[in-house]
Amino acid sequence: MKKQSQLGVVMAQFISIVIWASAFPGIRVGLEAYSPDQLSLLRFLIGSVLLVIFAIFFRIRMPEPKDIPALLLLGGLGFTVYHVALNYGEQTISAGVASLFVSTTPLFASILALLFFRERFGLRGWLGSLLGFIGVAISSLGTGEPFQWNGGIFLILLASFSESLYFAFQRNYVEKYGFLAFTAYTIWGGTLFMLYSLPGLGEAIIQAPTEVTLSVLYLGIFPTVIAYLALAYVTSRVGSSEATSSLYLTPALAFGIAWIWLGEVPTLLSIVGGIVTLGGVLLATIRVGLQNRKEREDRPVADQSSL
Repeated sequence: MKKQSQLGVVMAQFISIVIWASAFPGIRVGLEAYSPDQLSLLRFLIGSVLLVIFAIFFRIRMPEPKDIPALLLLGGLGFTVYHVALNYGEQTISAGVASLFVSTTPLFASILALLFFRERFGLRGWLGSLLGFIGVAISSLGTGEPFQWNGGIFLILLASFSESLYFAFQRNYVEKYGFLAFTAYTIWGGTLFMLYSLPGLGEAIIQAPTEVTLSVLYLGIFPTVIAYLALAYVTSRVGSSEATSSLYLTPALAFGIAWIWLGEVPTLLSIVGGIVTLGGVLLATIRVGLQNRKEREDRPVADQSSL
């Protein structure tokens, strides 16, 4: 039973990072016809509809009134602030530099988990995170795009920090409501805060090419719903530190997916950075995972049928 549980965690981590990596080329396609605000809103409207279907099918429980403010806040941080700040930040800085600063999310999340939940990361965990960050830096240099310090950097850092708050503080609510219900509540909350960009969205949909809208449909179903469900499940099993450390692999995988999808051939430096990142993730997660699983193996996890 424990082996099945560990296999489920590994599979969920793999699904989340691969799908999230595919979001980067998907976003580039979506921005061809939609503004950053419209792209975020349409993406999350699609995800919200899918989660309504899931909620009805699995009969998720209603949130307790005392938890609603916190769930709305986490939704606003993890979805509204993160995606809007990221989209606007990438308008003024290069994609390579953006990926470097987005990769601070696992570091922020690990520090928050240590401070507020006493999650032990260990020396190997921190060294692995540093190595993963260096790998991302090498990959970003491989894009050949110049680094310029401007307001976009602060927006990307804001996005990363807001996302790390979402990951670090989701654990108690995931354990209380289950990963499906928690993800649904926070995505609905984040979508609610995005409704300011609703005017003009209908016209944009009519004018957008079919392949662009199909890309947004993909973003709404997979990176928005499936990936967040998978990572919420991983967090409920092993904690925020290990769950988010695997996200260092996302930029490296994004290069490969963009190569296949958009024909963007990665440079040798980008490939080397990806290999360094992989080594850092393995160093950070293997020992930490065994340690955290031993501490959590007897902790109950909310069953979806009870939601």
